[in-house]
Amino acid sequence: MTPEEKVAKLREELNYHLYRYHVLDSPVISDGEYDKLYHELVALEAEHPHLLTPDSPTQRAGAEPLDGFEKVEHAAPILSLQNAFNAEDLFAWRKRIGRHLPDPDAKLDYVVEPKLDGLTVVLTYENGLLVQGATRGNGSVGEGILQNLRTIPAIPQRIPVDPQSSLVPPTTAVIRGEVFFPLDKFEKFNASRLAQGEAVYMNPRNAAAGSLRQLDSSITAERPLTIYCYDFIAWEGGEIPDKQWDRLEYLRQLGFPVSDDNVYGATLQDVANSYEDWIDKRNRINYEVDGLVVKINDRPLADDLGFVGKDPRGSVAMKFPAQEKTTKLLELQVNVGRTGILAPNAVLEPVELGGVIVRNATLHNFEEIERKDIRIGDTVIIKRAGDVIPYVIGPVVDLRNGTETPIKPPEKCPFCDEPVVHIPGEVAVYCDNPTCPEQLVRRVEYFVGRSAMDIDNFGSQTGALLLEQNLIEDMADIYFLNRDELLALEGFKEKKVDNLLAGIEASKQQSPDRFLTALGIRFVGNVVASLLIDELGGVEQISTASQETLEAIEGIGPQTAVSVVNWFQNEKNQQLVAKFKQAGLQFEPQDDGSEAEGSDIFNGLVFVITGTLPSLSRDEAKALIVANGGKVTGSVSKKTNYLLAGEKAGSKLTKAENLGVPVISEPELFSMIQ
Repeated sequence: MTPEEKVAKLREELNYHLYRYHVLDSPVISDGEYDKLYHELVALEAEHPHLLTPDSPTQRAGAEPLDGFEKVEHAAPILSLQNAFNAEDLFAWRKRIGRHLPDPDAKLDYVVEPKLDGLTVVLTYENGLLVQGATRGNGSVGEGILQNLRTIPAIPQRIPVDPQSSLVPPTTAVIRGEVFFPLDKFEKFNASRLAQGEAVYMNPRNAAAGSLRQLDSSITAERPLTIYCYDFIAWEGGEIPDKQWDRLEYLRQLGFPVSDDNVYGATLQDVANSYEDWIDKRNRINYEVDGLVVKINDRPLADDLGFVGKDPRGSVAMKFPAQEKTTKLLELQVNVGRTGILAPNAVLEPVELGGVIVRNATLHNFEEIERKDIRIGDTVIIKRAGDVIPYVIGPVVDLRNGTETPIKPPEKCPFCDEPVVHIPGEVAVYCDNPTCPEQLVRRVEYFVGRSAMDIDNFGSQTGALLLEQNLIEDMADIYFLNRDELLALEGFKEKKVDNLLAGIEASKQQSPDRFLTALGIRFVGNVVASLLIDELGGVEQISTASQETLEAIEGIGPQTAVSVVNWFQNEKNQQLVAKFKQAGLQFEPQDDGSEAEGSDIFNGLVFVITGTLPSLSRDEAKALIVANGGKVTGSVSKKTNYLLAGEKAGSKLTKAENLGVPVISEPELFSMIQ
């Protein structure tokens, strides 16, 4: 088989498996098998650069940054819709369009689709190849964002994606869809940004729009965007079904993601019933919708009805009751998280919103408050979408009467009265006091958790109770608990107490990198902790290291270095570490003889690990590499010998490919060792 044939076959297979995974949610091969095919293609394209094409699955990680977006003229107008707000409006719409039908009382059927609250995009395919992608823009001209759209795994690079399919797509197909942020991934994405001191997005729609309008598509590639497609705007050289319901199925067969929440309505009353069902359902799905789109199923008939202004008569948007309300911001409440971030929350005049009474809403951060000029006493607009915590959109400035009070970031923590810390370049304001009572419950919960000290029989409720009963005042006190005092607690029988104390005693043997992780220093997770221990030898060496020493370590940036230095220079943290040492925790790596089970096959080689591996955790993968003589760092550079990549590898994979660093999968790692 020639290289050209091998590349074509691999691309066909990979596109098909992406379709099975991201669209059908029904993979037929393991992640490891996919990785093997993917890296085989990467190697072939590196060996034969002239075979690299924009539609290759390897190009989804993003391309070179753009200077700006080109203007793209749409093949047909990308129109908006007239609105209806209840069943009465719906039937009035049907009566209006009846005047334009040969028989005003003709029997019509309908398709009901969720009105997705994302960003409308237009995809253009020629001979099955994705050649253009654009935003809706003004309906006639949009912005060309093809590079960014290519990074979304759910968007086919070629159609049909199933190599066994007998379907023949149109020679030219212009398809309309909506790119959006799934709600569960949006919450995790915002939580991650907040933990890093970065500005958060106000809602999933803004996050989707902001992600797609990045000039650097590698940033878009790191965002968990997806898409639902729902219409053909234009086509040539093929037969598109006349019924909207059949068009949706045809799109699905071609390989495009289509919402499973679309509904067929045999009568207008069926549509009205669907609307009532959706009022409740909207808060139980994993994406934001602000209404339903009702379309006449007979598309040629719908098109013949023409327009009212710029709104097509053949469809209508049924808007849901508003999930935005106005209310008074009565006072500011500040909460403190595990990492010490001071999070401002609004205490509101109670208001019914989305079926619940809302009394509190998040204000995200103090920089956002200043930017929007939100004040205590303001009438504010709040929004609640799905199960997302209500948040303040902004103030209604015209309703101010002069009694409103500007909100300033606190200078001291409201719970421990210690001065707050604001690191230059970060959005967040922190309390750095390790004994702050408001932080302790969450700090203890994190300390004993699986990713840290992993103390058996020690749950979050146990930690909260011990703090409440003043049996512990900081995390180190866990190792000095008194058995008799524990037995005096309600519900703590002898067996429970013995199991708890045994779990605490066993945790003293946890590795120093786990202990360092458990301390909860900002920007120091498992990978960074392991890197610091490997480079500097132990916790005490890290505690006295300068910023310059830390930054000199491959994979440690200035932000992390400053955070580590500041944490260990804090007098109360020094006292805390001294108590841990007194308790007998491991401050330096112990020689347990495990090296004997390995080899020196990786001697002198530097690895970086990224993504989710099929069977190994990152700690396990690192231990395997180290046991065989290798070294694991946190970031890719010219000194990196191999990138071990799993699913959703992200920007490290892109950087490795740009630098020519070999990329291996977990099975390939095992093969190298064997």
